[in-house]
Amino acid sequence: MKKTHILRALRVVLACLMFAGVTLLLCDYTGPSFRYVKWIAELQFFTGVLGLVGCFSLGSLLVVALTLIVTLLFGRVYCSVVCPLGIMQDIMMRVKRRRHWRYERGPVPLRWTVFVVFLVLLVLWHPVASVLEPYSAYSRIVQMFCAPTRQPVFMLVLSVVLFVGISVWAVLKGRGWCNAVCPVGTFLGLLSKHSLMRPTIDPERCTQCGACERNCKAQCIDLKTHSVDMSRCVDCFDCLDKCRFGAMTFSTVKRHKSKDEGEMNPQRRKFLGVLGVLAATGVAHAQHKTTDGGLAIIEKKQVPQRSVPVKPAGSQSLRYFTQHCTGCQLCVSACPEHVLKPSMDLKTLMQPEMQFDEGYCLTGCTRCADVCPTEAIVPITKQEKTSIQIGHAVWIRENCVVESDGVSCGNCARHCPTGAILMVENEKGALIPSVDTEKCIGCGHCEYVCPSRPFSAIYVEGHQMHRRI
Repeated sequence: MKKTHILRALRVVLACLMFAGVTLLLCDYTGPSFRYVKWIAELQFFTGVLGLVGCFSLGSLLVVALTLIVTLLFGRVYCSVVCPLGIMQDIMMRVKRRRHWRYERGPVPLRWTVFVVFLVLLVLWHPVASVLEPYSAYSRIVQMFCAPTRQPVFMLVLSVVLFVGISVWAVLKGRGWCNAVCPVGTFLGLLSKHSLMRPTIDPERCTQCGACERNCKAQCIDLKTHSVDMSRCVDCFDCLDKCRFGAMTFSTVKRHKSKDEGEMNPQRRKFLGVLGVLAATGVAHAQHKTTDGGLAIIEKKQVPQRSVPVKPAGSQSLRYFTQHCTGCQLCVSACPEHVLKPSMDLKTLMQPEMQFDEGYCLTGCTRCADVCPTEAIVPITKQEKTSIQIGHAVWIRENCVVESDGVSCGNCARHCPTGAILMVENEKGALIPSVDTEKCIGCGHCEYVCPSRPFSAIYVEGHQMHRRI
């Protein structure tokens, strides 16, 4: 029985552990497992890059630096060991009997066109750019299976299209998505071309049997020239495992220019500088749900039009959150009260915002901050959360049942956890709510329990900048 090459065996073991860990993190929202596997999500390259945007984060800096150093030393190990979407493609290739691949130069124009479009979207339309980002794409695919009822129809359709499209592409073309569409793969491939160690072919030992080329899922081995296109090689080490004559090795090579690798042109050099320009857009709006306010007939409650969307405590400000969020939906699925929901507004597509039609934000809950891999929601303690003002309540007189129906209520004041709402007499002697905006933290408790339909008589208006009270 043929022994498996040690490098391939190590890659398979590490990839399985990483893939299982990140999948468990995305599925097990209510259990304690996220404490032990959250670091896998933080190892994702794009989340690390976003962690450096807007503020300095030592953890994000280490992740980015480690990925770049490993890529310059060993090539695109990240794509085969850390990236969950890449590992998912490896699994899909096993569903069908392994195909015999052959060398292809690859769709270079498509690859760089997609990369440029990704960078442009990242600056102008950040949420849409995350559709192409591998970690966020895989997150949405997992949640399509684990929590389909909590996803808007648009996101379900997008996840199905991504899953089917990438899976079919993997079966037919191997790592085609990684080398033609994935922006992270394109950038790391640019560095990998100059890696210190790489799979190399010894022409004197090579018998042209074609085993390495047939088993290369990146289709980057050219037996005619005995060369490997390192911009597309993902270091799966399948070629080392299949070579029976010891012609394939993973070693250092003398640098030389080749037809396929060539010299990095000025345009590609510019892309390295553009990496730091990872910033983005505004925020708004969400979906509609049916809920029972407590005193009124169950009727579909309309989501109020907020001039500023409400973001969770720890997100610091609207701008900071927008710059750092990848739209991976981890916080949406982790929220025990279903308060966080993906935005369907085109400007902030798939980025979470707070709505209070199904629940309110618990003052003792920090789940969203605990699971966020990019620190778009900075970790905070439960004590700190009670003093962070993410918004304030606004009372609409004409919607209140006290004014419209002449009945007594006081629901909002009774349920306010900070005592920011007091009942005062109006000109008719009836008790109506009065909001102390200095005490209100924007938890949404009052909006949730308000019996008025279709619009609540009291709702939360978000703050551009969060502040402590």
